[in-house]
Amino acid sequence: MDLVLGSLGLDCGTRCCSLDSTEAKSKDTMAAFQLLFPLLASCVAASSPPSRHLPPCQVVQMDVFCSNLSLRSAPVNLPRGVQMLDLSRNQVQNLTRETLAYHTGFHHLNLHSNKIHFIQPGLFKDMTDLKVLDLSRNHLNVFSLSKINIGPLTAVESLDLSSNGLYTGMSDYFLADSPSLANLSLNSNSITKIAQNTFSGALSLTKISLHNNVILEIEDGAFDSLDRLTELDLSKNSITCITDFNLCNLKVLNLSKNSMELFQSTRSTDLYKLLRLDLSENKMLYFPLLPRKNMLEYLDVSRNQLQSINVTGNPEKNTNVFLNDLRYLDMSYNQLKSIPESFFYCMGSLEVLNVSNNCIGSFSITDERLLQTVKIINLSYNSLQSLTFGENALQSLEKLFLQGNDLTTLDHQIFQRLPSIKHLQLQQNNLEICALDQNHRGPPDCVSFSSIPNLQFLYLSENNLRTLPANAFANTPLKLLDLSLNPGLDMDKDSLSGLEYSLVHLLLRENNISSLNTDLSSLRSLKDVDLSTNHLTILPMWIKESSIESLNLQNNNLVTLEYSTMLALEHSLKTLYMGSNPLSCCSNLGFLHMVQHSAVVVPDIETVTCVHEEYSEPVNIEKVTQEMCHRSGIHNYIIVVVVIALLVMILLGLLVRCCHTRKRKHNRSFSA
Repeated sequence: MDLVLGSLGLDCGTRCCSLDSTEAKSKDTMAAFQLLFPLLASCVAASSPPSRHLPPCQVVQMDVFCSNLSLRSAPVNLPRGVQMLDLSRNQVQNLTRETLAYHTGFHHLNLHSNKIHFIQPGLFKDMTDLKVLDLSRNHLNVFSLSKINIGPLTAVESLDLSSNGLYTGMSDYFLADSPSLANLSLNSNSITKIAQNTFSGALSLTKISLHNNVILEIEDGAFDSLDRLTELDLSKNSITCITDFNLCNLKVLNLSKNSMELFQSTRSTDLYKLLRLDLSENKMLYFPLLPRKNMLEYLDVSRNQLQSINVTGNPEKNTNVFLNDLRYLDMSYNQLKSIPESFFYCMGSLEVLNVSNNCIGSFSITDERLLQTVKIINLSYNSLQSLTFGENALQSLEKLFLQGNDLTTLDHQIFQRLPSIKHLQLQQNNLEICALDQNHRGPPDCVSFSSIPNLQFLYLSENNLRTLPANAFANTPLKLLDLSLNPGLDMDKDSLSGLEYSLVHLLLRENNISSLNTDLSSLRSLKDVDLSTNHLTILPMWIKESSIESLNLQNNNLVTLEYSTMLALEHSLKTLYMGSNPLSCCSNLGFLHMVQHSAVVVPDIETVTCVHEEYSEPVNIEKVTQEMCHRSGIHNYIIVVVVIALLVMILLGLLVRCCHTRKRKHNRSFSA
């Protein structure tokens, strides 16, 4: 653009000189000059400095955003002193001084998602303020073939080289002279090996991400010189084992999604600062051998092939696991059959234990000194048949997940021993619920849910429950109760007694209920009721004004909705599901008026239909009017009157004929 402006300036100067040499000429010449005046004005305008405005880019103070504009280089009129330039998602191929409009004062340079395959040697030498350089999603593998270093990167602290097709050794040309580099991303490349000297030019690294490569080998000492390294992501690679883990200063290590069969640290007395270790989605058969002195808080060994929590796999050579600072332990989706209590002896800070989706048949915590701080235990989807908790064990437990097991018989007071329990999931088992008076008898084959002082969420769906006795939840402040998918459930009229001021959500879907004897209006805090997919022919009666805000009545056999019940619901109801019911159009005008004129929302309104005798197909309730029913009523009335008139005429005819016959008989007898 500068060259174009210069040529125009030279042409204008020449024209101006030729005009000055004609001052003494005739009026005709003056007329010619007047004709050329507009050209003179255009030349002056063309030779003026370019505008600082960048129409396609956004300028915010000293930051310029030119993303996704199909540019091949930065605009030449960048503001002086620009600190951040975003040229991402453009068409840049050659990265040179000219490409960057000869600016060197950048602090942040974003060039990701271009087509860069060449970088001018020494380009970044004079960029002494450059802290962040993003070169991700380019073609730097082509540049690497030239074996030229792009450095020095004197001040760069964060460098992103992800998704560039780089393979082993190519990253060296970008890291050779990076003394300040702290954060490095080499994600989604084709690196197969980490050599001893890979990071020798970037000794200040604190975070390295090598996610989604094909790393098979890590040479001994590859990370040893990085004294400041605290985070290392090696996830989604092809690493098969770690046998001598010795990075004492590392705080976060991610080895998930590899092919690891073994993880062992060195047998050192040094204190390891590792806080988070992710070994999920590997092929380990045994629990990892961790540093004896550690600060580990988070450990994930889920989705492996663990068959034993023994770190050696040999019962005769059992090695204690010292995890005194561990707060989160995930061993889900493995093949564990049992977990002895002794495993938890050195886990004094554990808060979350997840051993779901294993093959565990029994689980017990009887020693009150174990798992004193645990708040969540997930034992769902195992093969549990036995569950035992000691008298004063698990005093801090708040959530217990037991769904998807084979639990049939439990100590009927087992949950009363958990004073802090708030959330209990027991769906997909085979439990029976004790009545209140059963709690004081001998050992019954049922479980008590009364007098659990802090229990608020209870899930009992799919338990083959047959009866729900009176006062089943007395003195338990439930907010949510799920009794769904228990076909044939017989609820006592007082089964929900004691929940009058606590219960908010009640789920009773798919229970084959034909009528509900329980008075839901006594539940003063109830806001959400799900009665879908049952056999209800009438609505439960609400004697008092309702507090319900959401009601699901889908897939029932409702024909008529009692007007008094709908009036009781109308004041509080906000959401109503009514689809797939054989409603009568003209017998539910009160309900139709409420739907059409109140604030009640019917999310499935398109599937809510009713039957009208004048139409062969069901009618959507939004299209039903009182006039339709009024016309239907008049039509029916006329039909009835006509039928009655016909009957009267037929009767009269029969009477006349009968009288005539008798008269004829009478006359015959007289003449004889």
